[in-house]
Amino acid sequence: MSTVLVTGASGFIAKHIVGELLENGHAVRAAVRSERRRAQVEALFPDADLTFVSLDLLSDDGWEEAMEGVDVLMHTASPFPTAPPKDPQELIRPAVDGTLRALTAARTAGVTRVVLTSTCGAIYKPAGDQWDRVKTREDWTDPEGPRTTPYEASKTLAERAAWDFVAAHPEMRLTTINPGMVFGPAMDAHYGSSLRTVEQLITGQYPALPRMGMPVVDVRDVARIHVRAMTDDAAVGQRFPANAGAMTLPEMAQIVLAAYPDAKVTTRVAPDWLIRAAALVMPPMRTAAMGLAMNAEVDGSDAPRQLGFDYVSSAEALLASAAFIRESGSGGGR
Repeated sequence: MSTVLVTGASGFIAKHIVGELLENGHAVRAAVRSERRRAQVEALFPDADLTFVSLDLLSDDGWEEAMEGVDVLMHTASPFPTAPPKDPQELIRPAVDGTLRALTAARTAGVTRVVLTSTCGAIYKPAGDQWDRVKTREDWTDPEGPRTTPYEASKTLAERAAWDFVAAHPEMRLTTINPGMVFGPAMDAHYGSSLRTVEQLITGQYPALPRMGMPVVDVRDVARIHVRAMTDDAAVGQRFPANAGAMTLPEMAQIVLAAYPDAKVTTRVAPDWLIRAAALVMPPMRTAAMGLAMNAEVDGSDAPRQLGFDYVSSAEALLASAAFIRESGSGGGR
């Protein structure tokens, strides 16, 4: 079995990856940024084959030591904000520099197997008028496109940088995993940005819903894809979009309300012009405005076909998130 360095190990997705690795007999070196985040992860796996290191995407400190004795780098760390920052470089610099820092440290240590967490956001907004068609792993988001968010640009540029690095150093064996919006059950109350959309639906924070669609995948499937791809030689050099099926926010609202009639879920749909107008003065609405009228479907069939599993449905993933939020009463604090 392998020793795997997981960066960003306190993240919503990464904690599931850590659990999947441990269940499959691998040793995990979890990289976190603080003692508080270490405690969060340690509490989930108190008796596991788990060690910790402290790493920062914007600092070289600790990377050489972190790679000692490691067989595989699983790089999940990247900023994921709830609203677009004023300066896109707040996301782009740590995403790109952190990816290159991790790859450089791995190569220096002789660690050649790398699995990188990217996103469908690096796929579904290519250049040109291509909003109506289903995207595939051959597509790339235009990082300078007028409707590309800073987060999507950061992930696209980081993934591009990783593939360029591998092209220059062919001994490196890279696979990228490109999840859509990741729902499903959280492992604890510290789920950050990933489930905020569901929380906002349930608590009635949307007065009206934009007609924005998004590819959806369950976090348990995302973890499964990472770990299975890690041990599949045929996965080297491939991108795996992870999408069980796209849904719009109004469709999500109907599903949640059917399951929880007492929830404060609005089903009112906002006209596109109102969303675009609101985006001019309300930064959180900019992401919705940039996704209006887009076919959010990304072909996610390669992962289950090659890696041997069936997706949890998008609706089931959504309801698993809703159930966790309602039952835990969590506010999603980081």
